[in-house]
Amino acid sequence: MGKLRLFYDTLSQPSRALKLFFMTNRIPYDAVAVNLSKGEHLQSDFEELNPFKKVPVLEHNGFVLTESVAILRYICRELNVPDHWYPQDSQLQARVDEYLEWQHLNTRLFCAMYFQYKVLRPVMSGKPADEKLVKFYYNGMQVVLDQLCNVWLKDRNYLCGDKISIADLLGLCELDQPRMAGYDPGKDRPILKAYMERVRSDLEPHYSVVMERVNKFITKYSDSHSLTAKL
Repeated sequence: MGKLRLFYDTLSQPSRALKLFFMTNRIPYDAVAVNLSKGEHLQSDFEELNPFKKVPVLEHNGFVLTESVAILRYICRELNVPDHWYPQDSQLQARVDEYLEWQHLNTRLFCAMYFQYKVLRPVMSGKPADEKLVKFYYNGMQVVLDQLCNVWLKDRNYLCGDKISIADLLGLCELDQPRMAGYDPGKDRPILKAYMERVRSDLEPHYSVVMERVNKFITKYSDSHSLTAKL
């Protein structure tokens, strides 16, 4: 397989998903932290690696990928990981792909943007939150969370079947993001709450390690309930 290097920041949802995948499957790799809050992703040396100036990034023997879904699929093809992560069976694989394509404009968009407009952008700019946009993404997030319960998790334990897949790694990490804005997606949604607890349990002890920074932020934001919490 050769040398793998993962450039990441654990405040990034897809970065967390990839670290969890590598750690859970005991895949050897070099972890290269990129501190987004310090602007390290904007430095020229990182821009040479990824002109989009985002994390995560995978480098494998000079081959570079800059998109998390592509990275997960690539690793599943290249390494002998358990089949349930990204099944070789055409229909089972298509089911995972179905969620991976859907999530970009749904789970990822609304959970991420709710956190960004509620907390991140005000912290970075020093300006009050745009309440209209906060409300827009909050309302969109409610629709997505209901769809997760009523469609994706209807009559099954995981997003794409009866076994955990890479879809669940991305799904859980996106669902954790609004918690940094004081919102628990599992509250009043027992199906979603049970699902999140199930996936977390599957990923331990690695989940707790990967979530350390996020949990510190959640605690600080919860205690202060202000936009002064530092990343």
